[in-house]
Amino acid sequence: MFDKTYRQRLETDLAQWEADGVIAPAVAASIRNALPPLPAGINIAVVVAIVGGLLIAAAFLAFVAAHWTEIARLLRFVILLAGMVVAGGLGAWFASAGRTVLADLCASIGAIIFGAGIALVGQMYHLGEDFAGGMLLWSIGAFAGALLTGSRGALAVGLVAASIWTCLRTYDTPDALHLPFVAVWLIAAATAFAWNSRVAAHLVAIAMLPWWIATSLRFEFDGAQPSFLLANGAALLFGAGLAIAASPSPRALRLGSVLSIYGAFALAGVAFLEVTTVDDIVSFRTGTVPAQPLWAILSGIAGAILSLASAGITRRAGEVLAACAIGLVLLAAPIWPASAAGEPWFAYAALLCAMLCLVVSGMLDEVRPRIVAGWLGIAGVIAGITWAVKGSLLGRSAFLAAAGIIAVGFATALNRMLPRAAR
Repeated sequence: MFDKTYRQRLETDLAQWEADGVIAPAVAASIRNALPPLPAGINIAVVVAIVGGLLIAAAFLAFVAAHWTEIARLLRFVILLAGMVVAGGLGAWFASAGRTVLADLCASIGAIIFGAGIALVGQMYHLGEDFAGGMLLWSIGAFAGALLTGSRGALAVGLVAASIWTCLRTYDTPDALHLPFVAVWLIAAATAFAWNSRVAAHLVAIAMLPWWIATSLRFEFDGAQPSFLLANGAALLFGAGLAIAASPSPRALRLGSVLSIYGAFALAGVAFLEVTTVDDIVSFRTGTVPAQPLWAILSGIAGAILSLASAGITRRAGEVLAACAIGLVLLAAPIWPASAAGEPWFAYAALLCAMLCLVVSGMLDEVRPRIVAGWLGIAGVIAGITWAVKGSLLGRSAFLAAAGIIAVGFATALNRMLPRAAR
């Protein structure tokens, strides 16, 4: 809450209230004194130091790679070990000096060198060509470094390695879900919760997307529809984020709000993908294979239930509309195959209403990212209906015109009702 943007806005408001006579100067001063100090920012010197550190690390790796065949095996191992020790020692020194950003950078470089060491040692001793296993080992080492040092960069390295690992495992074994990644992700989410770090929450939210994308593409070969599976994943991420944010814990609020933001954008992206990709695939399906597996359907339903539970806890009307947005996007999946003989007008209407609910939800709860996601979703769905779907262009234009007239009529009625409700 007490970040730089909030503090600047609060300072502006305090100055304005003091000038308008709303609060006394002593009250404004007491409010300023009650605020905790802002953490040190990243200045130009720190940025230059970061670039320099990255260049030195790249030079070290390039030098070792260039002379790799000329260096004895034992010396190679010592060089790699020395690189990690130096990076860790510099990180400890920077941490003791209060240079947290540079300390985090050193821990990140150490995690990268560890991954390079795995690859080079595997090549040196001709170990088994299990690239996915190497990624898992790298991820474990990077996670260990993140837990020991609190480095957000090392956490990012670990999540990237884990994402590559799950994508490779999904490709190697397409007949089974790769659930071990879910356990790794939960550990990373618990770490972000314990750190109470917005950066770590962003990393955790982004890391969930590769697993859902790889899984949805895997099930496409079995006849399932990737965008429907992605819709269930977006619903679960959105609803779970809202439910976590509804907890009274400030740590849960920070983590849940970030997860819900990514879930909202994912939901908007899925709405666009459904309009632009589903029709070409569903029309060729025989109907013997479901468009989405049962576990994915249950995940989407769980997301809708969690969002409703969050609305019941917080008593926010915006979260009720968020649950409606989730439900309408999920509803489009079973409607679509039923309209395979013609244009899926009801599915289009459900997606448009879902994105409108997302916009209104963000406005009621004053969550700007949710508003942006809803507007992007509306633009994507309209563009998809207009250009990307086969069928009669005249029919689509009539549908869009009818939808616009209904929206304008609803807005007019709402505008007349609001003043009466205010009175």
